[in-house]
Amino acid sequence: MPTIRAITLDLDDTLWEIAPVIARAERTLAQWLQEHYPRIGDHFDRDAVMNLRSEIIAKHADKLHDLRFLRRAVLARMADAAGYNESFVDAAFEVFDEQRNTVQLFPDVLPGLERLSQNFRVLALTNGNANLDKIGIRHLFHDVVTAAEVGAAKPDKRIFAAACKRAGVQANEILHVGDHPELDVHGARAVGMQAAWVNRVGSAWPEGMLSPDITVSTIEALADWLQPVVAERQD
Repeated sequence: MPTIRAITLDLDDTLWEIAPVIARAERTLAQWLQEHYPRIGDHFDRDAVMNLRSEIIAKHADKLHDLRFLRRAVLARMADAAGYNESFVDAAFEVFDEQRNTVQLFPDVLPGLERLSQNFRVLALTNGNANLDKIGIRHLFHDVVTAAEVGAAKPDKRIFAAACKRAGVQANEILHVGDHPELDVHGARAVGMQAAWVNRVGSAWPEGMLSPDITVSTIEALADWLQPVVAERQD
């Protein structure tokens, strides 16, 4: 087995399912707006909000890596249209963000992460804006690398290069772990990293793409696969 000295981990849909989290956060925000800022509803129905998002994305194509910026930009436009002041944006974003960081970890995640963090330098590597302190697992990561801070999102080589620098090891000594064939596996392999595909639902690997070094269904299974590396270090 090749040398592995550090592990980078995707977050959304690797450690928890993100779709229901975002859906709940959107519903909670909509209810909060209706109660506290009713004029928003007078100006924006669901279709209008979607159109505004598309407009913001088109206007700020250079900010697609920064989901926090894009959401706040949408909220700022909504506030302006409804005649609310800038304090609206901070308050509304906090309501959304609180729910966005209320996640249900897959059952294997905590025991798997605890094993990995004891034996490897573990970094979160994410395109999203999850707050690991709020979620309660920051202590299991040595560092966090986000698309927003780097200025580029996976599979861009720059975010993987930033992770290599922060890990302090060569790319071929890092195992990147994630659920997405293109963003995670292809992106990591393109910079010389090793790659593990977390396939929780038994999906078929896309034809024509370079295969991952290992496919696992849980983080605990990944820790099991890495046990020979740990044992070799201890000899």
